[in-house]
Amino acid sequence: MRYMVMHYETEAMENGVTPTPEQQAAIGEYMRESAMAGVLLGGEGVHPSSAGARLEIADGDVRIIDGPFAEAKELIAGFAILEVDSLAEAIEHARKFALMTGVERVDVRRVVEFSDLQ
Repeated sequence: MRYMVMHYETEAMENGVTPTPEQQAAIGEYMRESAMAGVLLGGEGVHPSSAGARLEIADGDVRIIDGPFAEAKELIAGFAILEVDSLAEAIEHARKFALMTGVERVDVRRVVEFSDLQ
């Protein structure tokens, strides 16, 4: 089953601080190993909210708000799609990634498959 793992920004990430070269190397190696094991199907990080926008829709009206946004801890910093056997396995991958990168919050959510809708 597939899970989406979303990690949230820290204040440093929102301020544009990039991972150290050591962190980048560790993250790259972990992602390579996970991909080769068939666990990591895809994933990306995103730039700080100052480089993005938010759309709010109410009663058919669309309001576009340019970043940055105030609460970094509420902003997604990146995601990964994992193919694993259980929620526990997805949580273990999320735990390793969080400890490696220093993020403080990660959500793990099962992906809705077409077969779930039947």
